[in-house]
Amino acid sequence: MSHAPPVRLPPVSDDRATQPTTTITGDDEVDLPQYAIETQGLVKHFGDTKAVDGVDLRVRAGTVYGVLGPNGAGKTTTIRMLATLIDPTAGTASVLGHDVVAEADAVRSSVSLTGQFASVDEELTGRENLVLLGRLLGFAKREARVRATELLEAFGLAEAADRLVSTYSGGMRRRLDIAASIVVTPDLLFLDEPTTGLDPRSRNQVWDIVRVLVAAGTTVLLTTQYLEEADQLADRIAIIDHGRIIAEGTSAELKASVGSGALRVRLSDPDRRPAAASVLAEVLRSPIDLAADPGALSVHGVDPERVPAALTALAAEAIVVSEFSLAPPSLDEVFLALTGHPAATGADDAADTTDPTDTHQEDAA
Repeated sequence: MSHAPPVRLPPVSDDRATQPTTTITGDDEVDLPQYAIETQGLVKHFGDTKAVDGVDLRVRAGTVYGVLGPNGAGKTTTIRMLATLIDPTAGTASVLGHDVVAEADAVRSSVSLTGQFASVDEELTGRENLVLLGRLLGFAKREARVRATELLEAFGLAEAADRLVSTYSGGMRRRLDIAASIVVTPDLLFLDEPTTGLDPRSRNQVWDIVRVLVAAGTTVLLTTQYLEEADQLADRIAIIDHGRIIAEGTSAELKASVGSGALRVRLSDPDRRPAAASVLAEVLRSPIDLAADPGALSVHGVDPERVPAALTALAAEAIVVSEFSLAPPSLDEVFLALTGHPAATGADDAADTTDPTDTHQEDAA
């Protein structure tokens, strides 16, 4: 698999006309809050639908926090409340020390949001999109062009800078979308399923961008339904299902909470696989997964203390094992154990976030 060159994001120029900032220097210097996000009992109803049902979060500043769940779990609705696009039905939430309802303007001045769908204008070039955003954010004309050029080069889009965005690939649009979110580098960046639909190379490019942003001090709240993405990027992970946080911790802590792994067995004689499956199912009392390889099989959710008995039982039936391994549970297995279904199932989150009575709906569009 090919990887993009290392991403080096340029700092924001100091000579622009105006620059929104949360950094205060001199005698007025203050510490940023230890937690970039804190919520308690956060709830959002759309009619009779409970899209978010009592979410408690604490996201430490300067980290990547992953919110993992299937479509329809409440991830996007949670982000839209935190980004002040919609009001909570109940509960409280603070972002960078500001209440998302009472101090919404202060929140908006310090955060950026990259949603599931590209927000750039397809009828403009990549450069024109970034220059336009720079001007809207207070840059003088020259500084807006300089900042656009810096970002286009950093995100590997310099050669396509003067092409219409409608000609861009999905990965290029996603990179431009993230670049648009950091014309002014935010203290907190919301990334709502940033790699959905991207090929592996483009996904790795986005991951590199996230790592560089966090290394520079930005806090990232990432929602995803890709377990590998959460495993790769997130310092801590919250698993959300049906609008509720059902588990939270580091990847290692979540895997340890399941307490079982997967036994993978390879047989010397593939013809004995049916018999081996029967023996293992009886001894380990767990479902058997028959791999594409006719001589291999695996058992998930295994109690490690029962593995020696299983191998002894195979030997007693003259079933020769050429190799075996007992692996710790994957994040996929953790999610399955906690929710009873894989991560990539469920209705679209968008179905939970359309409320014609919500006064912020036009802002969210």
